[in-house]
Amino acid sequence: MFGLHWNREGVFVRVAVVRAFSVLIALGFATAQAVAGEIEPRAYVNTPVGVNFLLAGYAYSKGDLATPGASPLKDAEIKMHTGVLAYARSLDVWGMSGKIDVIVPYTNLSGTATVFGEDRERNVSGFNDPRVRFSVNFFGAPALSLPEFANYKQDFLAGASVQVSAPLGQYDNKRLINIGNNRWFVRPDIGISRQWGDVTLELATGVTFFSDNDEYSNGIVGGMKLEQEPLYISQFHLTYNIMPGVWAALSGNYDYGGRTTVDGVERDDFQKNARLGVTVALPVNRNNSIKLYASTGVHTTVGNDYDLVGAVWQYRWGGGL
Repeated sequence: MFGLHWNREGVFVRVAVVRAFSVLIALGFATAQAVAGEIEPRAYVNTPVGVNFLLAGYAYSKGDLATPGASPLKDAEIKMHTGVLAYARSLDVWGMSGKIDVIVPYTNLSGTATVFGEDRERNVSGFNDPRVRFSVNFFGAPALSLPEFANYKQDFLAGASVQVSAPLGQYDNKRLINIGNNRWFVRPDIGISRQWGDVTLELATGVTFFSDNDEYSNGIVGGMKLEQEPLYISQFHLTYNIMPGVWAALSGNYDYGGRTTVDGVERDDFQKNARLGVTVALPVNRNNSIKLYASTGVHTTVGNDYDLVGAVWQYRWGGGL
């Protein structure tokens, strides 16, 4: 089908590396979506040590911004075109498989809304807040070289990660809607994965801790202090391996919590949001692959209620590939 004749070792590696970092672009596109609503299939898989990944992609999203009754922002409609560059490398972490990744998204955002009864329009482009993540599989996925990986077969796998986002993206302290968040966040996460033949079930849960934003604006008054309670995130992914290197995933997530306070006044914006998504990965050759994905909101109390479609190209090298 692909016009290539690889040995058994090459086939196994192709499957692994196509799976391993589909999460990166999903994360990058979600950066502009207020940190929530992320869908990340294949976040916890084993990969041969020393493989490098370079990713580039594009996503389009369109939707509403659900707000609590007391919010000055009403009838918000937002469109975003997002491009992402990302780099990742698989690691040997004291005999356990791990990885480190860096994500830098760039977004064009356009939207309309009513703020305190006045019609407003916003069109802005800029970098999102970059992210760095370190993860390790502490059970069921030992660190393996390329030759050793040819004999690896996943059963039950467990891992953990921590991600940090730095407030370096575009931010205007006189505007309510921005691309960057002007605050740090740290997200520890834990996940498990169980494979039965061609079917894999993955479950993950995490919590996002936010620093304060001392330059928050409600669209009229600036210089306010925004605080946010932790946001709890759960995900499930059901993946089917169609053939070596080709897989499809049905995914869902649920965000819970994240209530905010502005200048000491607690807001009615406790989140209970859910999304569903699908992902398809396709290999091109030994070093290149593409991924197509889409997701939509199925229940949104507060936050972005959007539809998203995207595609990503991935190039991999090193580690004996």
